[in-house]
Amino acid sequence: MHFTCEAVELDFLDGAAWRFENIVELDAPSAEVFDVFADGESWPKWFEAVQRVVWTSPEPKGVGTTRTVSLWVAPLKVTVHERFLVWDPGRRFTFRFEGVSLPLFDAGVEDYWLEDLSEGRCRLTYTVCVEPTPAVRLLGPITGRLFARMLRSGAQGLQSYVRRPVSR
Repeated sequence: MHFTCEAVELDFLDGAAWRFENIVELDAPSAEVFDVFADGESWPKWFEAVQRVVWTSPEPKGVGTTRTVSLWVAPLKVTVHERFLVWDPGRRFTFRFEGVSLPLFDAGVEDYWLEDLSEGRCRLTYTVCVEPTPAVRLLGPITGRLFARMLRSGAQGLQSYVRRPVSR
């Protein structure tokens, strides 16, 4: 079954009910990190909850591109259908949730901002904004902590992944 999410735009980042933000410094230039984002096969290697990423639009990737992400968020298996709102190589990677396999969210946006620092490093500001369904909202303190932990783990996983030698 598939639950359709509201087709929100970038302004949703300013007013969502739940907002999660993680900022990490990465030992790689922003262009290299963006390439990791664009590589669907790399996501399960650094983002523990991600099981699989399938691009569902033809090349070239850009605004409007779609993909499906399979997640394992214990004890749930969740599939999220996504559509890109921003595709700015080396700088910004932003998508909204088009639909989800479980009624978890009415809307959602993930925003990945990259900023180059000195010595081949960059800073990632990773923001996830969601409008939880009423059922999820009722469990707010519990589900909010679970989402926050999962997203923080993803940011830390990317931090470790880009520190590895080039043989990815």
